[in-house]
Amino acid sequence: MSLRIENVSVHYGPRAVLSGLHLDVAEHEILAVTGPSGCGKSTLLRALAGLLPVSSGRILSSDVPVRSASAERALVFQDDGLLPWRSVRRNVELPLAIRRVPRARRRAEAESWLTQVGLTGYEDHLPRELSGGMRQRVQLARTLAGSPRVILADEPFGALDAQTRTAMQRLLVEVWGRRPSTVVFVTHDVDEALYLADRVAVLTRDGRLAKIVESSRPRTAGPAVEAERTEVLDGLVAA
Repeated sequence: MSLRIENVSVHYGPRAVLSGLHLDVAEHEILAVTGPSGCGKSTLLRALAGLLPVSSGRILSSDVPVRSASAERALVFQDDGLLPWRSVRRNVELPLAIRRVPRARRRAEAESWLTQVGLTGYEDHLPRELSGGMRQRVQLARTLAGSPRVILADEPFGALDAQTRTAMQRLLVEVWGRRPSTVVFVTHDVDEALYLADRVAVLTRDGRLAKIVESSRPRTAGPAVEAERTEVLDGLVAA
């Protein structure tokens, strides 16, 4: 599923958060979005999800205007959003239960996803019994269990320690490799953006597109190409 952002502006009262934004995201592409705090990154994700109406312009999902939320577009947050009274398995089952998938099938699917994110044996634990990184794994499994065609990720690894964050980046790459989807990933971390994404979109403080940087080594281990890292950083300074 592709995304097209055509001359999109979003206002909160008199203040413009996004201003005349043009951006295309190809099907199965991972696009990272970065920029200064308050530049509209989270607002962009909510608009792409259909949770926030645009003030002008339009957003298309595979050439169909986005006017409301859809199970085909899933949001992933820094806060894992797990229901504390539901077990790990039942949290992952939630999008399947909403779709009225039969109990035996949704249990099997939930356990399959938990295996893929490395949480076999934790099915009956409650969220409070897990580390932050493990809860993010549960959130990723729950998101994927809903079979979204687009994943909209709002700094999902931002609160994790460096080692856990690296592990989660690699896990996302592994899962995406097995089941590609279109991903828009908001991050303040330039190295994370260049590692995960095919392209990095840098936004200005007033919510415009400053530049697009192509990553020559997306999802490849090792340090980012210094020229690309510098280009993104220069864009952030100019923004």
